[in-house]
Amino acid sequence: MNSLVSRGSLFDDFFKDFAPGFYVRPLHGDALPEPSQIKIDVKEDDGTYTVHAEVPGVPKEDINVSIDGNVVSLRAEVRQHDQKKDGEKLLRSERYFGAVARSFQLPVEVDATQAKAKYDNGVLTLTLPKKLGNKTQRLAIE
Repeated sequence: MNSLVSRGSLFDDFFKDFAPGFYVRPLHGDALPEPSQIKIDVKEDDGTYTVHAEVPGVPKEDINVSIDGNVVSLRAEVRQHDQKKDGEKLLRSERYFGAVARSFQLPVEVDATQAKAKYDNGVLTLTLPKKLGNKTQRLAIE
């Protein structure tokens, strides 16, 4: 059973071989990302949460992070386009536009005024300090 070929792959390969002129793959290869494709790691220590989110191929200007209490939302706009260079004849032009968003909830509210974000090599790192005074206190039962 492990050797089964997916239906899409089987038909794609058939049409590519059967009529290569009619089968056109995008020049950029990958389709637009889905929300599940933003891979997130969340780590916690005593005073902060550290979030690592993979958002490859997106300029930092097109990434938006918002914090509402204990809910963190990430949104990335994806723009892929071909550019014509001088002296070239344009045979085909493709553009991909879209947005992908993902939200997750943390156990404790975040101090949004002290939060920091850094983007390097396709990885967004968020440092989210926990809001002070939000510690859970256990009540003694009488």
